[in-house]
Parts: sequence; C-alpha cells; structure tokens
Amino acid sequence: MTTPASRPDPDAPAQSTLDLEAESFEAAYQRLEEVAQRLEAGGLTLEESVSLYEEGMRLAERCQALLGDVEQRIETLRQRANGAQ
Repeated sequence: MTTPASRPDPDAPAQSTLDLEAESFEAAYQRLEEVAQRLEAGGLTLEESVSLYEEGMRLAERCQALLGDVEQRIETLRQRANGAQ
C-alpha cells in the first residue's frame, strides 16, 4: 500500500548531490525560493515538509559555497590590482 507521504511529489524533485553541484547560483537560488514558498504555504505532510527542508538546506549550502568562491575571486583581483599600483 502506498501512503501519500511515500509518493514522489512532481513539484519537488529530489536532487542528487551531483546534480546540485552542477547548478548555477541563479538556478539554485530560484529553486530555494520555490522551496521556501512551498514550505510557507503549508498544507504539506510532515514527510514532505522535512524533505523540502532538507532540499532547501542543500540549496542554501550550494548558494553559500558559490558566493564564497566569488568573494575569493574578487579578493584575489583586488590584491592583484593593489600590487600593480
């Protein structure tokens, strides 16, 4: 017997770590916004809520990692510019 919580939700596809690592910042952030909206809207089962929360945390970590990489690149460019003066 299939319970509602065990059915895959087409609106909330699970992403593997490999798929997530290929996501651009913009795509990951957009999906994170969608996840947050669904959680805020309510009406989900506990399992759906936990699954979306987990996905949201993975997406937030991906966005933070991408932002950290960009910050490092900018800092490297600043240091080069200051050294060239």
